[in-house]
Amino acid sequence: MSVEDFAGRPGTAFVAGGTGGIGAAVVRTLAEHGSDVTFTYRGSHEAAAVLVDDAKTHGWQVRSVQLDLTDEAATARVVTEAAETSGGLHTLVYAAGPHVPMTHLSRVTPTRYRAQLEADAVAFFNLVHPALPLLRASGGSVVAVTTVATRRFPVRDGLSSGAKGAVEAVARALAAEEGRYGVRVNCVAPGMLDDGIAARLIDTGELDEAALAITRRNIPLRRFGHGQDIAEAVCFLASERAAFITGQALAVDGGYSV
Repeated sequence: MSVEDFAGRPGTAFVAGGTGGIGAAVVRTLAEHGSDVTFTYRGSHEAAAVLVDDAKTHGWQVRSVQLDLTDEAATARVVTEAAETSGGLHTLVYAAGPHVPMTHLSRVTPTRYRAQLEADAVAFFNLVHPALPLLRASGGSVVAVTTVATRRFPVRDGLSSGAKGAVEAVARALAAEEGRYGVRVNCVAPGMLDDGIAARLIDTGELDEAALAITRRNIPLRRFGHGQDIAEAVCFLASERAAFITGQALAVDGGYSV
């Protein structure tokens, strides 16, 4: 990827969920390849401060802001202020989402499922809706990080894939509706990674060694990916090198969904 991918684009890239395993890699990669970056975090002040210092070494402005994406008014205000401070918005990345335990859907209460939709699918819409006028002005793009489980379902992942499936459906709808304004909307669907949510599932014991061995056998490349793999795909889709790509969900999964 060229370091000039975003150097000529006025304004900032806005990354929701910047301190997660994938989000942090996205922030660093955007800054590395020529973009100012504004990212949100929910509670980890220290991680946000470290990421700002790290990403700034590439010579671009990097800002962080604490935000609960389920707060519709606060999200709209933060997105608008980021654009006003930076002279516009050229890229919006949704890389947020709470830790999701692996459990059979029969054990998920409707209340718990509703909360997951609020924390993920509704949060995505809270983010993208106020950004649309800004992205129309810049001819910018949206990239949402979802999951490959919307294509090949792993048992006990319905709580996550249900909400992410809603995100993908809305992303496709937005691609169809906003293309006339020059706005592109795509998704990146990660497979099994050795960081991010997958790492937390391993740490909690929800994925034991036997389950991990089975998962590796189901991946043609026979290994797990990294947050950086997802970040590279996000930055490609956000760049002008993907200028004729919209409405797509790119699986970055080592072939799991084949």
